[in-house]
Amino acid sequence: MQQPFNVLPRAAMAGELVPADYFRRMDRDGLCREGRPLEVDLGCGDGTFLMEMARHFPERDFLGVERLLGRARKVCRKLTRNHLENGRVLRLESRYTVEWLLPEASVSRLHLLCPDPWPKLRHHRRRVLQVEFLAAVRRVLVPGGELLFMTDHQEYFEWAGEKVAACGGFEQVAWPAEAFFYPTTDFQRQWEREGKAMWRLRWRTPSPAERPCDTVTCRT
Repeated sequence: MQQPFNVLPRAAMAGELVPADYFRRMDRDGLCREGRPLEVDLGCGDGTFLMEMARHFPERDFLGVERLLGRARKVCRKLTRNHLENGRVLRLESRYTVEWLLPEASVSRLHLLCPDPWPKLRHHRRRVLQVEFLAAVRRVLVPGGELLFMTDHQEYFEWAGEKVAACGGFEQVAWPAEAFFYPTTDFQRQWEREGKAMWRLRWRTPSPAERPCDTVTCRT
């Protein structure tokens, strides 16, 4: 008998989120607990940021999305070893997760930290901040939810700002270093020790009272 496509070829790890079906949107109840805001760390890497956030905000739930199995396993082990039950890992590609799996109005903050800048002009189409992705981000964020973006690449920083502004439906918000608790990753600490800058942007979706209409379409 043929196996369903959504069955893992291995046992699920402690701390791992395994969707019931990889080909339809998840229910919010399967992502976080009732009444708790959900924050998503796209490309969570070694889990440093995810763990610090989960430890600092025990009243919130956190989901790290990581494509590589080895990294996902390590982060799951760290979360389990530190008894951080408000953090889980989804082993999946970031764009697919946002565009096809996360339910509407389910995420309070979405973190995109140091994604691949794809610096060559002919590779810009591979950057994650594309029209379809931004439209999906708007859909999965709760009213007033935020997208936080950080990069070590100035041209990508400027390109991202222009892309989001052209898409519409987001308001840029000031992000001073002391605005709120935000842990630094190992990569960021190394980069700043070398005297190099990190570039960051923070966008917010409008609350219901601020929305001119219910449907907002990205302008291409």
